[in-house]
Amino acid sequence: MTAQPVAPSSGLAIETRGLAKLFRGKAAVDRIDLQVPTGSVYGFLGPNGSGKTTTIRMVLSLVRPSAGHSAVLGQPMPRAAQSVLPRVGSLVEGPAFHPYLSGRRNLERLDAADLTAEPSSSRHRIDAALDRVGLLAAAGKRYRAYSLGMRQRLAIAAALLMPRDLLVLDEPTNGLDPQGTREVRHLVGELASDGTTVFVSSHLLSEVEQMCTHLGVMSEGRLVAQGPVGHVRGAATPVAQVRTDQPDDAARVLSGLGLTDVQLMPGGVRADPGGIEPETIVAALVTGGVGVKEFTITRPSLEDLFVALTGEGFDVSG
Repeated sequence: MTAQPVAPSSGLAIETRGLAKLFRGKAAVDRIDLQVPTGSVYGFLGPNGSGKTTTIRMVLSLVRPSAGHSAVLGQPMPRAAQSVLPRVGSLVEGPAFHPYLSGRRNLERLDAADLTAEPSSSRHRIDAALDRVGLLAAAGKRYRAYSLGMRQRLAIAAALLMPRDLLVLDEPTNGLDPQGTREVRHLVGELASDGTTVFVSSHLLSEVEQMCTHLGVMSEGRLVAQGPVGHVRGAATPVAQVRTDQPDDAARVLSGLGLTDVQLMPGGVRADPGGIEPETIVAALVTGGVGVKEFTITRPSLEDLFVALTGEGFDVSG
């Protein structure tokens, strides 16, 4: 069934329906339905090769989709690209600047090439963008002398030369040291607090947890989870763990009480509580003669959830 064109939808900065891209007959992106709320910081997660960058390029009309439709800032793409894209800043597949020019001169060249930019306000806007990313003092240094973190921040400054309603960042912290990563995270938070919607693809799970309000998880071209961070994490199955010297007896009691996926582990037992209250479980264990040293119910971390959704590990620290 063919996806219908995306009509303007209030409250969504990016929306896709059945968006797909085939390369040599294989689906790099397989009919995904993205919903990125206006004003959110949306973390787009997935292993390498899961289709994240291809999706971004289709949303920005840099690649023609094989099927499906998309809308950006409430307007159908690519039909409205000419009016929409000037309101969108993007950093896709790393920054590209002239190494022999200063940071300021690089931005001047980019600004001069923008037909929507007003030449008379160029210097003011460049200064404002450099100041926003903390590079005003280093504006005269050649790009080749910039650290990796400074280069990423200059790329974000380029995306901010004009007012933007949406900022799309593909791996903005890729290759950065911890300090550079913190700088980018802080900048994203500032932009979001000013009302800019930020769509950020990242492989740094710890950073995504700290700065994003919404998540989308890709696996083998499919969108396998999406929603507010709390909602996505809440979908993970909780785990009840009992520390005891009587694991076999504990397993018998838990199974009899109706817990599922009961597994012996070193020093105790773990199981899926399935909505049974903790006090009910503990009471049943004690009544069954099991000595309980410790009882906990926890939800898997976002990393655990990612592995469960994709079957792959995740670079947590970068």
